Amino acid sequence: MPDDTGSRVALVTGAAQGIGAAVAHALAARGMRVHLADLAEIPEGNRPPGAVAHRCDLGEREAVRAMVRTIEAAGDAIDVLVNAAGGVRGQVGRPIEQIDEASWHALFAANVDSAFWLAQAVAPGMQARGHGRIVFIASGAGLRPSLTGIQGYTAAKHALVGLTKQLSQDLGRFGITCNAVAPGFVRSNPATERQWEAYGEEGQKRLVESIHVRRLGSAGDIANAVMFFVDEKASWVCGQILSVDGGRS
Repeated sequence: MPDDTGSRVALVTGAAQGIGAAVAHALAARGMRVHLADLAEIPEGNRPPGAVAHRCDLGEREAVRAMVRTIEAAGDAIDVLVNAAGGVRGQVGRPIEQIDEASWHALFAANVDSAFWLAQAVAPGMQARGHGRIVFIASGAGLRPSLTGIQGYTAAKHALVGLTKQLSQDLGRFGITCNAVAPGFVRSNPATERQWEAYGEEGQKRLVESIHVRRLGSAGDIANAVMFFVDEKASWVCGQILSVDGGRS
């Protein structure tokens, strides 16, 4: 990948808030031209200067392909893909017998389908140029049971970890690295705020005390890890899942 980061183009998904927004600002600060994508409208205040915003249902293959074609037709060849889209889609932990098909499939569409369709759309261009960086935002729930208690979310994030490793093998030979960051508990969006409040004072204290550094993480902590993976100095780091959780894992 070129050493001049100012010549790179990045696509960041889930960029309307939280981790995605923090990643977008970090990439822009490095000098990259940034495209943002989210199912929701991206507030002006969350957009880095000069960033281009796209509304897209990332769980729909054709919508993703159309968005990537639009970006490339404008002369922006995507060098970096950071997929921070996903989440619990408003769901809460429920007993297994209460889970319906729509709830289960919605979590896979948001967390796994989106990642695959995005990688599928950007990979041909990266292959042709002989370089690329793909980073997925997974979760500690992709490595162990989830604090949310949501079975579909845990299963989807485990699938995303597997997809990361498979794409590493498939694409590494073309100079494309594929890695994932697995955040611990980060209060970065309305869903995590509701989860935090639901723990109550005692539960919050127990969670913080289970973290080696005795503090919750921030969206910026996750963005810093992403920046390591997209750097040229990490060109021999591929297929890795980096837990960024203050040592809780």
